[in-house]
Amino acid sequence: MKKFSIAAICIILILLVMYGFTGNYFYNMALNPNKEKDFLSDNPHLAQSEAVSGKVAESSKLADAEFAKEHQPDEMSIVSADQLKLSAKLYENNNHDHKWAIIVHGYTGNNTQMIRWVRNFHGNGYNVLAPDLRGHGKSGGNYIGMGWDDRKDMLLWIKQITDKDPQANIALFGISMGGATVMMTSGEKLPSNVKVIVEDCGYSSVMEVFTYQLDDLFGLPKFPLMNAANTVTKLRAGYDLTAASAVKQVLKSKTPMLFIHGEDDSFVPYSMLGDVYNAANVDKEKLIIPGAGHGEAELVDPEKYWNKVWGFVDKYME
Repeated sequence: MKKFSIAAICIILILLVMYGFTGNYFYNMALNPNKEKDFLSDNPHLAQSEAVSGKVAESSKLADAEFAKEHQPDEMSIVSADQLKLSAKLYENNNHDHKWAIIVHGYTGNNTQMIRWVRNFHGNGYNVLAPDLRGHGKSGGNYIGMGWDDRKDMLLWIKQITDKDPQANIALFGISMGGATVMMTSGEKLPSNVKVIVEDCGYSSVMEVFTYQLDDLFGLPKFPLMNAANTVTKLRAGYDLTAASAVKQVLKSKTPMLFIHGEDDSFVPYSMLGDVYNAANVDKEKLIIPGAGHGEAELVDPEKYWNKVWGFVDKYME
């Protein structure tokens, strides 16, 4: 009996070590910003689709470079609730229309990669704030928030704007993880200054997108691997993957929202568009771009893209 008890304890200890090792491995792979994200390299789901016109892509790239050359942003910073210094670039517009946009980048990106959207909003008369999310760019942080903790930081950036311009009318825009960030922000208590939200190819929830990637990359099941990853995430990052849901936040939102997704997106599956769109009980519209992969909607059909964005956004900006 005693030998049986010792054996049982040893088995339990081995299982616990394996559980912790597995959770830590997937945490580092997905949420540690200091670890290489090898799964993004040569990922077929991120390969440029045939629908992207080389001429359009080159023209956009040149326009972005010209804008960056001509507009030198101011550097801004805030201190988060957990004492991280977070950075942003501010592109002011001198037309005094009180129009503001917060433009949010995607996973492993930074605000310099959002020049195309900064350029278009700025050209339409907006003051544009482009933050680096925690753990990205020049912002502090030793974990990736996947939009969940970032939603709290977004409230601080919004306050920075309203302190600077109490009459500000604010649009929130985000792509990929940035899209999830603005959707997650939408469920918080927002000031009346926030008029409209646009999300482009954001995911329905962190647990769902990670489960999808786990199956796609490794052919592995959700249980027990995501349970292990969630345990480690709670310990190391302090948040719960199961709570980080754009769907649940959008369900609480009171802000008009435009949902955009490429129909051929297989990195953040196109099916997730229906999940977030159907959850919204606000004025809403959606834009689906055929042939566009992940984050490619604007490049595949920029005219349709921006006509839809301004047709929706302009209805709510005073």
